[in-house]
Amino acid sequence: MKKFFGGQRLIIGAIIATAMLAGCKSDDAAGTASTTGTSASGTTGKDNAAAVSLIGAGSTFVNPAMSTWADQYKDAKVNYQSLGSGAGIAQYKQGTVDFGATDAPLSDKELKEMPTETLHIPVVAGAEAIVYNVPGVPTGLKLSGDTLAGIFLGKIVKWNDPALAKDNPGVTLPDMAIAVAHRADGSGTTFIFSDYLSAVSPDWAKGPGKGKTLNWPVGTGGKGSDGVAGLVKQSPGSIGYVELAYATQNKMTFAQVKNAAGSFVSPSPESTSAAANEALTALQKDVRTSIVNEGGKDSYPICGFTYVLVSKMPKDAAKSKAVVDFLKWAIGPGQKLIVDKQYAPLPQSIVDLNTAALSSVQGAK
Repeated sequence: MKKFFGGQRLIIGAIIATAMLAGCKSDDAAGTASTTGTSASGTTGKDNAAAVSLIGAGSTFVNPAMSTWADQYKDAKVNYQSLGSGAGIAQYKQGTVDFGATDAPLSDKELKEMPTETLHIPVVAGAEAIVYNVPGVPTGLKLSGDTLAGIFLGKIVKWNDPALAKDNPGVTLPDMAIAVAHRADGSGTTFIFSDYLSAVSPDWAKGPGKGKTLNWPVGTGGKGSDGVAGLVKQSPGSIGYVELAYATQNKMTFAQVKNAAGSFVSPSPESTSAAANEALTALQKDVRTSIVNEGGKDSYPICGFTYVLVSKMPKDAAKSKAVVDFLKWAIGPGQKLIVDKQYAPLPQSIVDLNTAALSSVQGAK
């Protein structure tokens, strides 16, 4: 590979990188990661002062992984702002970040609106947990697609509704009002959840539909996954959707969801892998393929990928090469570092597709 800094350019780059990092540290309280650790090349970090600084923004879904990678990667300083997929796409389009991250892949129309040819690089696969706060009801409440859609459509308003009782024979459910919590911001997490509801409920598909932002029939909006988690934790009778990592970190109760094969399955890395593997043939043709409601008795039905958006024809070849090197590390050695964050390892065939795509970036070699 060609060296992308040399001589005086290295010194200038270090000054710029240091200034950029200092400017971004003030955002840490809002979900920004800017720490570093071990590199793919085994460096000890002695040259950290000279490392290039990368700024990314977007998906909250991927934030636990990005935070870990930022801690452990040494060949660049990675500052990731967990602002939601909508903000990540907007900032990438405006050119104010080095990469954007979204759980909602760009449509063909959106791709044409980007200022440069853009690649989708799946970096994590994960599940969304349906979290709830119902006194006396332990984790593992069973929810079919029709029931879940009915709750978020506002048609099922009590926890002891016959539809919930049918899904949970033998479970005593309270005569308590259901309080729906959902995302208030543009969210890839919402896209995945609404994609699932659209797949299992004709009423949802022709009503709110799928998207990063929705006209919600009922409920209270929270900003980010932490906002939704906070609403559910604080409000008895509530239900919402968050990434599995947020559910486990916050020790929240979450449901088993009925899949296309008729099995009630809990969200986990294993059930996410099962869904991804069911969709491999389609994914090899287009990595933007949805993996919600996949077949197979072990597949969890509400899961998806986070995609990093990368310019194929970047203006700054040096910065672009640093992004490519970071992503190659993240989809390789970096996958082992996020198992405890409840992500499923990327299938090798997806890793291979990613590697080929990244190698096509101008200046990457």
